[in-house]
Amino acid sequence: MIRTKHQPAPSVRCAVYTRKSTEEGLEQEFNSLDAQRESAEAFIKSQESLGWQCLPDHYDDGGFTGGNMDRPALQRLLADIDAGRVDTVIVYKVDRLSRSLMDFARLIETFDRHKVAFVSVTQQFNTATSMGRLVLNVLLSFAQFEREMISERTRDKIAATRRKGRWSGGIPILGYTVVDKKLVVEPTEAEQVRQIFELYAEHQSLLETAEQLNRRGWATKRWTTKKGKPVGGLAFNKTNLHFLLTNVLYVGKVRYKEEVHAGLHEAIVGADLFHRVQQLLARNGCSGGRDVRNKYGALLKGLLRCTACDCAMSHSYASKGHRRYRYYVCVNAQKRGWKSCPAPSVPAGEMERFVVDQIKAIGRDPAVVAATCGETGRLAEEATKSLQAERERTRRQLRRDETDIQGLAVRGTVTNGGLARLADLQERVRLGEGRLVEIDRELADSQYISAAEVAEKLAAFEPVWESLSPREQSRLMHLLIERVDFDGVGGNAAITFHPTGIRTFTGEEAVA
Repeated sequence: MIRTKHQPAPSVRCAVYTRKSTEEGLEQEFNSLDAQRESAEAFIKSQESLGWQCLPDHYDDGGFTGGNMDRPALQRLLADIDAGRVDTVIVYKVDRLSRSLMDFARLIETFDRHKVAFVSVTQQFNTATSMGRLVLNVLLSFAQFEREMISERTRDKIAATRRKGRWSGGIPILGYTVVDKKLVVEPTEAEQVRQIFELYAEHQSLLETAEQLNRRGWATKRWTTKKGKPVGGLAFNKTNLHFLLTNVLYVGKVRYKEEVHAGLHEAIVGADLFHRVQQLLARNGCSGGRDVRNKYGALLKGLLRCTACDCAMSHSYASKGHRRYRYYVCVNAQKRGWKSCPAPSVPAGEMERFVVDQIKAIGRDPAVVAATCGETGRLAEEATKSLQAERERTRRQLRRDETDIQGLAVRGTVTNGGLARLADLQERVRLGEGRLVEIDRELADSQYISAAEVAEKLAAFEPVWESLSPREQSRLMHLLIERVDFDGVGGNAAITFHPTGIRTFTGEEAVA
């Protein structure tokens, strides 16, 4: 009788994968990931007679959703499978590996390609059998159904919250902070937001406004998430500036998809200013601006307003043969019909000549010089108050930033996150100090201008004007004038100068 020697069971290398969707409780000594691994190790030990052995590597994804495959431990597990170091994957439950039917199908396909089995401890099945595959697909279908139901409930909750005018969470925007899950105005940032809207209304160009904000050292909202991760604080560009200028939160409203509802938070920007900025954005487009779209050199483009309808007048033209007839038309008349405005249009050439002649005549009439001087002085006083308030806010922010820098230095050892924070603070200090220099220069320029100075500088307007190109004439017009109000019924036009426009004209004249 021939005796055969007992052959030991082949070794089966088992990798245990664990996952938890949130980071809550992971700091505990024995957490959910430990419990999942302990259960899997006990199951592997029960199969010891079949040669099952638990690999020492831990594949733990704490704080990662099962809705996608962007998980570091899962990617490491797949790399080890591809290298041939794993024979079986053990999980506590199926949804620990994935909650997406499509992702799970891809994972099973990968397992099959490398001849790797998949085992769920609590659901007691093995993909090596046909019954195990059937039960697995049924369970996974229910897991995906549950995930989709959670998503629907979350969307419905957000919709209901916003329709009641409440803030639905996330990172707050510049000008607000969060107190007890409610948006509350942050005074310093709120003043910045108002000035951003006013700057765009003045420059009528996203790029020019963004450059101005970056020169001032202003940035997008800085915020620290619940996980302690700092976000925001970015330089302004056309994209994030456009998002800020079109956000209805600033007028005390809340948007949900195409719906706009009254909000429970306080408004920062006046409705008139917000509406005017939206009109300018719609006219200029997200990528354009006043200079880009002023193809025919319209001198009063963006300056002329219809007093009867209290709205802007846009530049347009009509062609007849080889001749082009330019005119300014009331935006209200364009939208609602010509009968809605008593004077829907005015010839562009006549209006432009009238405004230019008025500027030329100002220096010759003492009464007009005195009136211009008084109005310019009033506007300059308002600008001075605004600059002084900004200077004080900038100084306070600089003191806070310098205190934070000293605090980081006192602590000695600085982590990588601390180094990034230190670099950010130093950059803010540099920009803040630069902005203080600019404010002091602007304050010096906004000083009272005398009647003699007004007359002298406007006297230089006429000889300079004729030597400029149409584009340069348009730029100079926007430098001098803030707005022109046209009364079509009475045929009158009122010119409002920029507070520092006449004084700045000297520098522009030198450049020209």
